[in-house]
Parts: sequence; structure tokens; C-alpha cells
Amino acid sequence: MLTGCKIAFLGGDARQIEVIQHCSDLDASIILYGYENLKNEFSGAIKKSITPDCFQDMDAIILPVTGMREDGKIDSCFTNKELKLTEEHFKKANKNVVVFTGIANEKLTGFCTENQRCLIELMNLDEVAILNSIPTAEGAILMAIQNTDFTLHGSNAVVLGLGRVGITLARTLQGVGANVFLGARKPEDLARAREMSLQGFHLDELPLIAEKADIIFNTVPATILDASVLVKIQPHALIIDLASKPGGTDFRYADKRGIKAMLAPGLPGIVAPKTAGKIIANSIARLLVEHKSKLGGEI
Repeated sequence: MLTGCKIAFLGGDARQIEVIQHCSDLDASIILYGYENLKNEFSGAIKKSITPDCFQDMDAIILPVTGMREDGKIDSCFTNKELKLTEEHFKKANKNVVVFTGIANEKLTGFCTENQRCLIELMNLDEVAILNSIPTAEGAILMAIQNTDFTLHGSNAVVLGLGRVGITLARTLQGVGANVFLGARKPEDLARAREMSLQGFHLDELPLIAEKADIIFNTVPATILDASVLVKIQPHALIIDLASKPGGTDFRYADKRGIKAMLAPGLPGIVAPKTAGKIIANSIARLLVEHKSKLGGEI
């Protein structure tokens, strides 16, 4: 339970609704910033406007999965007003506050580090990222089905990167009968591909593999699908880039060659916000209880 815990929520999307509901069910006191247009009513939740000292008695600050922009602005689909954080907010925050975000840029990390505030990046936690890979994989496959005129079964599907998303996506594609080629650099990743009965290849071989690809799913957050690779890809092929912005594809050159390439970060929040929100909510609740225990029962 989170009885006595004061939590500030800032902006976000439909995933945040699930997190708010879960924390409310656990008896937390909730303050909502940037939720003026939200029609849902949560027991014990209060909507307020952000002020310089609004976090001074908060036990947790929960930011959207996308975190905070470099200019301090917070994205929210629940308000038309600007939602912005400055270093003063962190300086005046409760010294024991825990700041949760999906991902953190240098600005947010700097604010928390300089003011000695605990920052947790949820998307770096295996318990979140592994489960989050499920709606990501399903969303990617949905996009592939919607944007091709052939079945995934029997197609040559290339997955680049063997991280949490890459493994789940490759396994799912394999399950629907695609011929899966898995590109990686590390010997242990190539060994894993072999163990999964996939056709593993070193990324240095990508130009050769690209020639026979029907669909390419990229999870590598670096420009890996550059001109030297794109020039080898067949016109009918589809690229779905799942890496964080700006992705790992030269989209300008892909467009010039008439290749359909789509950047698709944040799929869980689009295709399965309820599930994605519950994944985040469960981890936040567990981490807050642990934090409370470390502080001797006082959160």
C-alpha cells in the first residue's frame, strides 16, 4: 500500500491514466499537474497548477514516459497550457523525493544530480522494458500487416539488434511463419540467434542481407540503415524503425529511392496504453514501497 505517500503526476498520455488509477487504488495522495482536460475523476486526486515550490512535500514525481524536453517542457495530451519544469522545482523539492521517468535527457539528469534527487529511468529496468517489448512487437507487426500486400508468413523479415525488443519481435515473427534474419555484432548475440533457430548474421553483412529483405525492423539507436544499405533494398520492401528518435534510418534517402520507411517509437502507448500503463504502474508501486522501507518506514 502507498498510504501516506504524496505523488505528483505531470502530463503524459493514456498510459499515465493507468498509473494514476493504480496509485489511487493503493491509497496514495495524488496531485495532478497538466490535467485540466481530463474527464476521469480519481478518488483523492486533486488538479493543480504548477508552482516553483509545488514539490516540497511530494514523495514522488512521475513524469511521462517521454520525460522532459531539453527546454524543460512536459508533453501532455490532457491540457492546452504549457507545462514546464526548471531547476528551481528540483531545488525546492523534498530531499527524499523520487523522480520517475521513462527516459531521461541530459537536462533532467543534470537537474536531479545537481540537487541530489533520486532519478529512476523506468525504460532502463528489465522488469519494465522486457514486458514493454510485447506491445512494441505487436504494434510493429500490426504496422507491417497494414503497410504490405503480402503475408508475414513466408516473408523475409530482418530484425536489427538483439535487445529486449529485438528478441521478442524475432520470436513473434518466427511464430507467424516468417523467415527471420537477426542482425547483431556481439558473438553472444549471434549465438543466441542460433539457439533460437534464427538466421543470425553480423551487421557488417547487412548490405547483402538487405537485398532479399521484404521487411526490416530496426531497434538499433544509430544510423545503421544508411545509403550504402538502402541502395541494396528492393523497392517493395518496408522499413519499420523502432529505435528512439531520430531512429537508425536515413529517411531522406529512403524517400528518394521510393522505399517506405516509418519511424515508430513509443508503440506501447499507441497500440496498448492500458497494458503499458499497468506495467509501469506495478514497477513504480514496488519501487516506492522499497524506497519507503529504506527510509525506515517513512516515505
